[in-house]
Amino acid sequence: MKITEGYMPFHDYQTYFRIVGEAKKNAAPLILLHGGPGSSHNYFEMLDDLAQEGFRLVMYDQLGCGQSSAPDQPELWQAQTWLDELTELRSYLHLDHVHLLGQSFGGMLALMYLLEKKPQGVQSLILSSTLSSAKLWASEQHRLIKYLPQAEQEAIVVAEKTGNYSEPAYLAANAHYMALHAAAPVTKDSPEPLKRAKINGEQSYMTAWGPNEYTPTGTLRNYEYTDRLAEIKIPTLITNGTDDLCTPLIAKTMYDHLSNAQWKLFQNSRHMPFVEHHDEYINLLSSWLTEH
Repeated sequence: MKITEGYMPFHDYQTYFRIVGEAKKNAAPLILLHGGPGSSHNYFEMLDDLAQEGFRLVMYDQLGCGQSSAPDQPELWQAQTWLDELTELRSYLHLDHVHLLGQSFGGMLALMYLLEKKPQGVQSLILSSTLSSAKLWASEQHRLIKYLPQAEQEAIVVAEKTGNYSEPAYLAANAHYMALHAAAPVTKDSPEPLKRAKINGEQSYMTAWGPNEYTPTGTLRNYEYTDRLAEIKIPTLITNGTDDLCTPLIAKTMYDHLSNAQWKLFQNSRHMPFVEHHDEYINLLSSWLTEH
């Protein structure tokens, strides 16, 4: 399996990219937009199996995390930075015709890219465990919090009221919440891409989103695109899990507002169905990319 790695100059910084596989019959590559903001491409290596089926994958670490530059410049951490970076990446790598997959924040980035930049050459869109409304996301997270033990609920309420997110009781409650709805803690038995050390973009996450998943206070806090989803005409696949941070209501809201969408809900899955239902997810993407 062919793997090409490199760095793209971006302003005064560098963006790391990783290209896997070789396309069959000039098929358009799949650009993978990771979450966070401030995560990394690592977990997308779980999708490398697609390359064995003749698809080319393009993944990268967004500015602020992973192997890309992570400058101490809070003013950078806003949507425009990552939109410009994606635009530049397509130009730098000559990606004229592509499919886009955005997971979590990556899906937000994909939607903003399509609706604000109106790019040419995007053949299909895959929205993986993502959102079209920060308000709905926060509301749904607070609904899920009500299923936590009472003491953990209270610890979260206190943290949000005081703005102190360092108390042990809050940290334990948030960790439990994330284990229920994001992903299981990493262990020695976890897939290698998940347990590999990485540089998280804590500053970019805190500045752009907030202290946790349910308190959007950053530059993305006014992210609201639900009412514009009908402008997207390309085929769109929505995926999420029944126990996901992206709840069925969040996914259905996007599905209801898109004019050309399909929706796959993975049973007993959290925020990364491509890990927890790996083979089924690979088969779904393979069929989707072949069809579109």
